[in-house]
Amino acid sequence: MVEGVGLFAPREAGLKRVSEHWYLSNQCDPTAIAIYERHYSCRKYADGRKRRQFVGMGQKMVLISGEADALYVWRRFMMPDMAGQSGVGCSVFRNEGPELSSTLILEAMKLAWARWPGERLYTYVNPAKVRSDNPGCCFLKAGWRRCGATKGGLMVLEATGGESAG
Repeated sequence: MVEGVGLFAPREAGLKRVSEHWYLSNQCDPTAIAIYERHYSCRKYADGRKRRQFVGMGQKMVLISGEADALYVWRRFMMPDMAGQSGVGCSVFRNEGPELSSTLILEAMKLAWARWPGERLYTYVNPAKVRSDNPGCCFLKAGWRRCGATKGGLMVLEATGGESAG
């Protein structure tokens, strides 16, 4: 069980292990939802209702670590997203555990490229919401590069070259 949460860690819940650190989950997994709700991008419902899922439309891959201390969500739209980005987007990454974030990102990248070969990977980072002097550093250490910003001030990062990922 996940300490203090009353939910089961993926290794105890029978989820499929897909890499050294990641298990395949889904958008309705209460443990994944609990991690997501601690991410800076999570919007709370104004009426206080309980969240039953947390990933929007499109093709998706929800990854959760064996100890339920990290979450990674890939989402692929059929058309560019609202900010004009195309490819497979990392819509959530949260690491609360001891493993290096760049290690978790590299594993997640391999899984994304196995499912969507050669696709561009991208993510947004809100520099004002992360506790870092170098926002996006863990993505940069995993081989991503800065490629712009949104009108709202989010940093855009990308990774390409999926056939030869790390």
